[in-house]
Amino acid sequence: MGNLIVIAIVGYIFYIIFKSYARYTNYSKKAFKNFSVSHESLSKSDLGLFVALAAKVAKADGKIDKLEAQLVGLLFDDISAVFPEPQKTRDILKQIFDEQKDRKDDIESIASALGNAIKRDKAKQQQFMGFLIQLAFVDGSVSESEDELLQTIAEAFQFDPNAYHAIFEQFEKMMQNIKPQVNIDDAYKLLGVNKDDDFSVIKKAYRKLIREYHPDIIKSQGKSEEYMQEATAKTQEINQAYEMIKEYKK
Repeated sequence: MGNLIVIAIVGYIFYIIFKSYARYTNYSKKAFKNFSVSHESLSKSDLGLFVALAAKVAKADGKIDKLEAQLVGLLFDDISAVFPEPQKTRDILKQIFDEQKDRKDDIESIASALGNAIKRDKAKQQQFMGFLIQLAFVDGSVSESEDELLQTIAEAFQFDPNAYHAIFEQFEKMMQNIKPQVNIDDAYKLLGVNKDDDFSVIKKAYRKLIREYHPDIIKSQGKSEEYMQEATAKTQEINQAYEMIKEYKK
């Protein structure tokens, strides 16, 4: 049951990534069209610094589990899409992540650098901080080490403590209110597959639905809150159904 609860929130968190970056109007292909992609330039950019912090939060409890890895993978995809040479950008972002995930000596300096870069943009502060809190929650709970790290980052951002606690409490309530789907027949029906289908067919159907309901950074711009909520709910259901079928077929 615990695993199903975690899976149920993954769709929501995946969606939040796209929603957050869709609202970053200055983080666009046009803004980065003349950007020279290199390890040095990316590591000093806002988004490179953000990836470094995400690495530290993901590894704060000593491990990076499957759900955290999936979330970070989507983050790489989303960021690299706005830069020239997306694949090269993605590879460098992963390199930055791997370099930073085990380092603890530069947390405050990186957080301060990013905080200074976005100090005049409260929306960015909210979005960056919100993602990092979401990342800490993705495995089902926030450890003491994750909580301490998040608060260190929030202080470096000079982030409003009330806003921090509001985001934190939002995710705590969300996890408490999630009601896992328990009917395997409903799971097959939702994905549009049959019990006897090969798992490759089921996986293909799942990926098709995910592509349909995950708004990307271009398509989600300007969408209504109602649309976003509907996409969130549907993505939750799709992820949960897929994970249930995977467990059932083991």
